[in-house]
Amino acid sequence: MAIKFQYNKTSLNELGKQLKVRTNALPTLKNKESALRVEVKRAKQKSDALKEDLKASLNSYDYLASLWNEFEGGLISVKDVILYTEKVAGVKTPALKEVIFDVKEFDIFKKPLWYPLGVEILQHLAQIGIESEVYLEKMRLLDTSRKRTTQKVNLYEKVQIPGYQEAIRKIKRYMEDEENLSKASQKIVKNRHQQEEEEEL
Repeated sequence: MAIKFQYNKTSLNELGKQLKVRTNALPTLKNKESALRVEVKRAKQKSDALKEDLKASLNSYDYLASLWNEFEGGLISVKDVILYTEKVAGVKTPALKEVIFDVKEFDIFKKPLWYPLGVEILQHLAQIGIESEVYLEKMRLLDTSRKRTTQKVNLYEKVQIPGYQEAIRKIKRYMEDEENLSKASQKIVKNRHQQEEEEEL
């Protein structure tokens, strides 16, 4: 990225301000990037742990496998998933508040004794699965923000800050050269003046 500038004091001051803004922002951006990296890892671990929990729970109910054939399909469904927004390292992410289930009424005297337990088991499994998905979405949002922050850090660190420093160096050199040329030309004019005065005498 080429930084546009002019060889004057106004441009020098403006570049100095821009450089200062980026130099001051860089440590904050780096801190945000590392915090996001930690949060992405944490969300992934939580999602993976919930998936493992779901797998373990499913395995623990294997002994009921033959009974599920007796279970009425559509007896239980997810009515609503209530989420709230949680800020993590400055990024708005979803968090699970509650899963609302719709359980159709059934006659406990006509259905097997284990039906209420079956409903509880399904609610538990659905809750774990939904929570795992919420953590996956949280991880995705945090990772997207982390990538953007990393790009900004790289832009500041590798492109803009060195670019502004180089532009400032060029302007200062140019202004010093101008000053030296001005002094040199003044000296030449002064010497000519003196020579002319001496010749007149």
